[in-house]
Amino acid sequence: MKVTSLTIEDVKLIEPRVFGDERGFFFESFNHAQFEQAIGRPVAFVQDNHSRSVKNVLRGLHYQIKQPQGKLVRVVQGEVFDVAVDLRKSSPTFGQWVGEILSAENKRQLWVPEGFAHGFVVLSDTAEFLYKTTDYYAPAYERCIAWNDPALVIDWPATISPITSAKDAQGKLLVEAEVFD
Repeated sequence: MKVTSLTIEDVKLIEPRVFGDERGFFFESFNHAQFEQAIGRPVAFVQDNHSRSVKNVLRGLHYQIKQPQGKLVRVVQGEVFDVAVDLRKSSPTFGQWVGEILSAENKRQLWVPEGFAHGFVVLSDTAEFLYKTTDYYAPAYERCIAWNDPALVIDWPATISPITSAKDAQGKLLVEAEVFD
């Protein structure tokens, strides 16, 4: 696999080696030892999640203020624009974001470590999104940053008319939000 640090170095783009021929393709979607070596620290995943969304659904920007979750995310059907926002106050990249197109076709994955808000918008008619987490879902600690916070200046694809949940529509501005030390 090829691992690339993005402009926020702790966020990694992972591109598997894909072997394909006229029959189809094969790739190793996860290898624990290689993953830990690539990110430079031990990681234990405790939960796998699978969501399906229709075009223009925007989920996020989510995080858990306690029991923070690192996420290894990928798309197995369709295409999304995936975003991670650094919420670590002590980080030199606090309040900055990175975004990548993830799709079933490109088979890319994104490692979003603990201390980041995460979200995505669906670009295809539908998308199925898989992610592993380093801690369990804890609704009492879930928080949401407004996807359109003017301080973040996230460059969402221009063609979207986002469809959000009622909960995500209540996302806070970064200046008002609980963040990590």
